[in-house]
Amino acid sequence: MDQETYDAYVAILEEELVCAMGCTEPIAVAYCAALARQTLGALPERVEVAASANIIKNVKSVVVPNTGGARGIEAAAAAGVVAGAADAKLEVLAAVTGEQISEMRDYLATHEVTVAPSERPWIFDIQVRVSGDGHEAFCEIAGAHTNVIHVERDGEVLLDMPFEEEAGEKDAGTDRGCLSIERIVAFADEVNLEDVKQVLGRQIACNTAIAQEGLHGSWGANIGSVLLSAYGDGVANRAKAWAAAGSDARMGGCELPVVINSGSGNQGLTASVPVIVYAQELGVSHDELLRALVVSNLVTIHLKTGIGRLSAYCGATSAGAGAAAGITYLYGGRADEISHTVVNAIAIDSGMVCDGAKASCAAKIASAVEAGLLGMQMQRQGKQFYGGDGIVVKGVENTIRNVGVLAAQGMRETDRTIIELMCGTGAC
Repeated sequence: MDQETYDAYVAILEEELVCAMGCTEPIAVAYCAALARQTLGALPERVEVAASANIIKNVKSVVVPNTGGARGIEAAAAAGVVAGAADAKLEVLAAVTGEQISEMRDYLATHEVTVAPSERPWIFDIQVRVSGDGHEAFCEIAGAHTNVIHVERDGEVLLDMPFEEEAGEKDAGTDRGCLSIERIVAFADEVNLEDVKQVLGRQIACNTAIAQEGLHGSWGANIGSVLLSAYGDGVANRAKAWAAAGSDARMGGCELPVVINSGSGNQGLTASVPVIVYAQELGVSHDELLRALVVSNLVTIHLKTGIGRLSAYCGATSAGAGAAAGITYLYGGRADEISHTVVNAIAIDSGMVCDGAKASCAAKIASAVEAGLLGMQMQRQGKQFYGGDGIVVKGVENTIRNVGVLAAQGMRETDRTIIELMCGTGAC
């Protein structure tokens, strides 16, 4: 592998595998609000939030951490202006105290916090305008959870970054166009683990901890515990259950951090926890686990690149295929075997819809991991789906491109319908 590509792969992992506390969409709202309040320089008297439909969808039903169980954009924005640490970005609410939770409730009861649809045509857009004492500040995030594109105070522009949404919502940072299954596997084989062990070690520690919390506590619908109780402790079921349990806790407002993937904690859990469970079962070395996590994470990012950060296409589907790719690597599979696993998984589970962040995400994670594991077992037994089977075409990269087109373009109307169904009663 040439040095330029090697460096790009290391950079992509560092850019994507970052810590976040809570579901990343409400946390992005809280971050934007905290930054607006910081720019204003005082606690605002009024907060106005404008958000794209996909943001509204993903914030509607999920608990915002460190708010005492509150849900929704108003709660996220209030948390951000009252207690958010803007410099902490996706851990903006990590240091909130019990006293500040009470202050948030009082703030919502005594101050005006309004929410309206964004007039931008973008899939991912958050705008927060705050005012008080005759001053006003404004902050806007677009395209990705911490991609601040505009900041101003009293009409003075402090930051203005050009932003153009293209098909697939190209990510800021290192160009993901260099990713391919063959090169991902080559990188995993060759990478100096000193270059990735810190980011992957953090992923192992954080995501395992919240999975354990999900199993031991009462969070969400307790999908992880249900899986273990109903289907036993075999490694395949354990892989599904542990990943789902992490989502149980996360969607339920657990304050433990998660190392995300492609802007999503649920995808970070799905791409990592099953690989960790299988590594423990197989008794492989820590170094081999790290290399398998390189595969699972980069395959997930590769699959998500053409889809975009937010879509009607459930991101866990991509992460489930990524996890299966990492597990296939643990079993000794390389580019050919991993390609067949990914194509099989895509053929099985593509089309699972995203109807916002909520408790049932844990069950969708279990389904995505199951599809990935079935795809892997098909490959191990010499079975596969071929070009012409639905959206599957000859060549793994061509099939991955098809998924991007399906999700980013073909499912736009599906997304609008989902949002209308969710908000038809005025619940948004």
